[in-house]
Amino acid sequence: MAKKIKTILKLQLQAAAATPAPPVGTALGPQGINIQDFCKQFNDATKDMRGDVVPAEITIYEDRSFTFVLKTPPASALLKKAAGVEKGAGNPLTQKVGKVTRAQIREIAERKMPDLNANDLAAAEKIIMGTAKNMGITVEG
Repeated sequence: MAKKIKTILKLQLQAAAATPAPPVGTALGPQGINIQDFCKQFNDATKDMRGDVVPAEITIYEDRSFTFVLKTPPASALLKKAAGVEKGAGNPLTQKVGKVTRAQIREIAERKMPDLNANDLAAAEKIIMGTAKNMGITVEG
């Protein structure tokens, strides 16, 4: 028989850098699960992705056990890394903060494909280019 699900939480954490301090502690503490255990498992699972923000979908069961699924880093975080900028533009219509190439867009789209609502790579690239435009990042090529 399947375990009864109590709740599902979504957190975005730095890869291999989860600690019991907020936001992890404040999100998981009230659910009654072992925060240290979650941090250890999350850090082990993300040790190869250092430097990225990794979203995790945590399913908490009524017996206080949990499972989590790692998602791909947000498109905005991948675009900031590719363009070498700290943050997106305050007003993307008038302010341009960086540039990325078509090849970088394709690479990000390929990485994000499992989590995107797109049927093919061309559609995924359009989604990523739209995100870049909204951040004030110019696509070249």
